Amino acid sequence: MGYAFTQSDVVFLRNRYGQKALAAVESRALDASSMVADVTEVKTRYAPRDGALVETVLCRRRGRAKLRAAQDMLFTQDALQQATASVVAAHRAAEIAKRFPGAVVADVTCSIGAEVIELAAEQGISGVIGSDLDRVRLSMAQHNVAVTGGSATLLVADALTPTSTADVVLADPARRSGSGRVFRLDQLTPPLLDVLTTYAGRPLAVKCAPGLDYRMLRDRFGFAGQVQITSLDGSVREACLWTERDDEPTQRATVLRTRPDGSVHVLEVSDAEPEDIPVGEVGEWIIDPDGAIVRAGLVRHHGHRHGLWQLDPQIAYLTGDSVPEGERGFRVLEVTGVAERELRKRLAALDCGSLEILVRGLDVDPDRLRKRLKPKGSRSLALILTRVGRKGVGFLCEPGVRRP
Repeated sequence: MGYAFTQSDVVFLRNRYGQKALAAVESRALDASSMVADVTEVKTRYAPRDGALVETVLCRRRGRAKLRAAQDMLFTQDALQQATASVVAAHRAAEIAKRFPGAVVADVTCSIGAEVIELAAEQGISGVIGSDLDRVRLSMAQHNVAVTGGSATLLVADALTPTSTADVVLADPARRSGSGRVFRLDQLTPPLLDVLTTYAGRPLAVKCAPGLDYRMLRDRFGFAGQVQITSLDGSVREACLWTERDDEPTQRATVLRTRPDGSVHVLEVSDAEPEDIPVGEVGEWIIDPDGAIVRAGLVRHHGHRHGLWQLDPQIAYLTGDSVPEGERGFRVLEVTGVAERELRKRLAALDCGSLEILVRGLDVDPDRLRKRLKPKGSRSLALILTRVGRKGVGFLCEPGVRRP
């Protein structure tokens, strides 16, 4: 759970003495080889604030890949883990502005303010309110919004007690407890169904874990809104529930990829698109669709858009003669069986040394199989193992490439 920050810790970290102390601690390596000596020195100089200083510096370093202003922000370890990545939060803020121009948005579980920062930076949003019951995190949010140049009203409030007439409500129920990560809908804080009930009839977006069983949410609890699955740079980050759907699709996948220049490529796939695609023999390429597309159940829709087809109607691989923009494809060299003896023979014939193994539809552990195959050549290859009908099939391919 990390260091337990107090209000006085946050006050110290925000004043000029705390800022100077943070700069001094930041100059230290704080790595495995120097941690004991560094922590001892920090404790000697800054006790009783040493724990807050070290934890803040470590959180800032961990957060740089996730949050655009991490170097100047304040966190708790748990808050950083749950915070929405800046790219994802900025995309949501832009979408809210597009759906509800000039809206006032209330983040009713604002924590350390990661979403509030991006909402405040979106010009199409006229006002931002952030609230939380955790006063320490709320104080951190005040600092974080200020250092990023934003403006928001922040207050102490229970997410299940509406305190504003904001046009749009945003919620992110906590998925961690004192005993670790939780998975049941009623174990979230606040419980998901309570959030949906509290704000029934109002535009609401609820960020949830990407593994959310949205089918059960629809079938058992009658959720009729849109489920949006979002990935960032190949990693599925979240499921977002939108209650205001109107004529929009019920399922949507949003694939975000950061380019080398810092811009973001956005791919959207929804169930409003056709999904009729053929099933046939392997083409020049096998495409492994982004996890958001798979998780949202939109593989066929994605395939239809790009003129691809499936090897098997129940398997999420696509195949075709080209690779869609932003997707990862494997150029097929040859088709094999899945018996280890045959695989070992073909890998040796192709001089395979480094081997990536992808599996869908078969009970195979890629790491264990790689150890048993023992490739010893000089060439890098990929092995895709899957099921076509009732038969296991292997495809030996060139290493995966992603179309820019």
